Amino acid sequence: MRVYFIQTACLLLELSSSSAVASPSLTISAAAPAFTYNRTNFLLHGEPHQIIGGQMDPQRIPPAYWRDRLQKARAMGLNTVFSYVFWNMLEPIQGTWSNTGENDIAAFFRIAHEENLNIVLRPGPYICGERDWGGFPAWLATIPGMVVRSNNEPFLKAAKSYLERLAGDIHALQITRGGPILMVQVENEYGSFGNDHDYTSALRDMLQANFETVLYTNDGGVEWTLEGGSVPGVLAEVDGDPSSGFSSLRKYITDPSQQGPLLDGEYYTWAPDQWGSYNLHNASEGRPEVVEQFMKDLDYVLSNESASISLYMFHGGTNFGFSNGALWQNRTTVFTSSYDYGSPLDESGRTTNLYSTFRDTIQKYVQQGSIPDVPLNVPRMKIPEFGLMPAMGLFDLLGPVTTATFPLTMEGLGQAYGFTLYEHMAITSVDGFVQPGDRARDRVLVYVDGALKGVIDSQYQRPLNVSVHLTPGTKLQLLVENLGRVDYYSRENPYRNYVQDPYKGIFGNVTINGVALEGWDMYPLPLVDVSKVKNTTMTPSSYSTPLFYRGTFSISRPASTQLAELDTFLAIPAGVKGNVWVNGFHLGRYWRVGPQQSLYLPGTVVKAGGQVNEVVVLELEPSKTHGPMTAVGLNERMWGNELDQDCLQCV
Repeated sequence: MRVYFIQTACLLLELSSSSAVASPSLTISAAAPAFTYNRTNFLLHGEPHQIIGGQMDPQRIPPAYWRDRLQKARAMGLNTVFSYVFWNMLEPIQGTWSNTGENDIAAFFRIAHEENLNIVLRPGPYICGERDWGGFPAWLATIPGMVVRSNNEPFLKAAKSYLERLAGDIHALQITRGGPILMVQVENEYGSFGNDHDYTSALRDMLQANFETVLYTNDGGVEWTLEGGSVPGVLAEVDGDPSSGFSSLRKYITDPSQQGPLLDGEYYTWAPDQWGSYNLHNASEGRPEVVEQFMKDLDYVLSNESASISLYMFHGGTNFGFSNGALWQNRTTVFTSSYDYGSPLDESGRTTNLYSTFRDTIQKYVQQGSIPDVPLNVPRMKIPEFGLMPAMGLFDLLGPVTTATFPLTMEGLGQAYGFTLYEHMAITSVDGFVQPGDRARDRVLVYVDGALKGVIDSQYQRPLNVSVHLTPGTKLQLLVENLGRVDYYSRENPYRNYVQDPYKGIFGNVTINGVALEGWDMYPLPLVDVSKVKNTTMTPSSYSTPLFYRGTFSISRPASTQLAELDTFLAIPAGVKGNVWVNGFHLGRYWRVGPQQSLYLPGTVVKAGGQVNEVVVLELEPSKTHGPMTAVGLNERMWGNELDQDCLQCV
């Protein structure tokens, strides 16, 4: 998606012609296509059809809640759900296909169909969406000669395999076969990134070979983005402001094979949140002038029967675990674990005032009585504050070591996400500032003989300079946190090529005053399983390196309690920065600087009926915590900001 406020981008896919025809590469039936379009209208079973859509990505939502979220989409008046699909979750290891649980895309689409909702599929292979590397799997970075988002043989080969596997899962769910899938998007706002039409045409051909539905592209509403992203034979659409976007679409898309009805494929309901002391939570709540503009734009689109729209996001969901992405803006701008997005349906799936306002507007343009009643919001639960006891150090979980003269990247170590520890035993004396490769990727905690010397954080344009003094036998440790790979660059952005530079850990040599250090032991810490975290005896106040804490809580409500009643927001009031797992499920990251101050804990993870719930917290700076470590479950969301005590002078 593209957020104009923060220079982000992303989008959709499909094919067309100026008359009501199906894909010219397929001969499905002599009968009229189930879904197609002419110059002015989408046509559903031969009748003009206005798409009233909203974005909702199944892989950001616990599967047990899919039906609830889809019912609420229909109850707001939507008739279509637009969905990204995240390649890195479906194929986390090259050649290994994972299509169960949150990756069971077919199941999500079947439920949507049951709830009288159509689907617009946005499979990428690049999707942006504030996800790590725009949804690309990290293993792409290890393939020789790989250049993503280009007419590059290794990339197209990998993308073809992915799209074929995905199509195999959902082929029967196309509208041509009685399913809900109306359209498929080609790439995603590619015009904001490049203009390699050989690449986008190759993707068009792959999709036409695997899908029978309409293909479309979605791009920003200016000449260079529409020119770069549009593809011959594919319906061109636009995003952002509908008035200017539609005008640009008519002005700059002159190829008849790309022309058709108007669709605002991403109308932004606000923007995602980014970590930072001065980054406030994004929401339209309390800003009547913003909401008023939303309604004017929605009225503008829906009053024109030949125009359609998709709200981005209708429901944002959550970047659970380490799945968030980032931007590079001469610094690493990192998206939060929450993808609340200020959406009409909040992160926990509750309707908001904005939801009601959108619903009131949509009701003016649909048949009276055609919108279902809105399900009532179920109150979230509170969990009384409970203690977290120090368990064991992060460095006590070190697994197999890789030794090399110079550091290897995270990907070079076969690791995709999490942390990597680099250790060097000094054999000579050296003093000066530490330079961790070409730059910090992304947040580096520097230790000398177990004592924290400082944090080099690429979230600042001028990170802290950390000085060390090493003598023979001194151990230097660099703990590198992957904060999320860059998911978007504009081709007008001087940092565009960072999307081709996904490497994490340390890239290049570690130097002190320009002298490269040789001899490194490297330990991947992906933290996919925290079951090995056990209670030990230690004093956290004297513990400088990262420390695991453990705690438990129990819920007396019956085991049969409705899952949504067990939803809560888990906060770590004394914590500085770290990660939280509940019953082995990784909720995401916390950081005192905000704006996110609590993590969404879905009731799908919680055990009721008096059972014990296990909580594991990794606190990265235990010596700097603000009092005893505890956790608490809140029934209302916490947002707020504080200064970064690790880098008060950093900007």
